Formats: sequence, structure tokens, C-alpha cells
Amino acid sequence: MLPHPGPDGLVWVDEFRGDGGVASGGASNDLPTVLTVACDGGGDVRVTMDSKGTIVAAFDVECPASGGAGVAGASMAAGAVRPRDFTIVVDASTQTTRWSLTVTQPE
Repeated sequence: MLPHPGPDGLVWVDEFRGDGGVASGGASNDLPTVLTVACDGGGDVRVTMDSKGTIVAAFDVECPASGGAGVAGASMAAGAVRPRDFTIVVDASTQTTRWSLTVTQPE
């Protein structure tokens, strides 16, 4: 649903169904961070991004049953995501909801 993020990408989840998430150790606090989530299949997903014990982004995405994907995201200023590690949790309303995500740090 979301294309590969290219050289600015830290994380790319091409496709997953139901609840899930990711963890990464590659973030820089010198660059802004952009989290984007797309979903389809009905229902919704709740997305939470945590960096060193602080929630830096939280939002919901409505997932259309048909006719394309719902897309939402969060942009964080440089320094919001602490050096190195972050986690993202995706809580889907149904186990058949399909989602994709990217995390980028554009220079």
C-alpha cells in the first residue's frame, strides 16, 4: 500500500494483517521524523510511536472496506525521536485489517 521509502527510510512494512508493530535502533535526533500508515479491509488501526519511554505520535486511521486505502501520519521535529531507538504499535480493530507503514528521516 505504501511504496518503499527510498534512502530516507528507516522502516518499511510492506504489508501486515491484524495487530503488530516494529522496533528500530537506527533513528537520529538531528533529523525530523515522518511516520505514515495506510490500511484497508474495514475497521481502523490505532498507531502509537514511542521513543525511549515517551509517546511521540498517536493517531487513528480509518480503513475502507473497499475502494482504496486510508492514510494518516505524523511529522515530528528533529529531536522528538531520541537517538537510536523507537517502537511502533499498530492495534487493528480486526485481524483481517491490512496495513503498511513507513518511517522516514528526510535530510
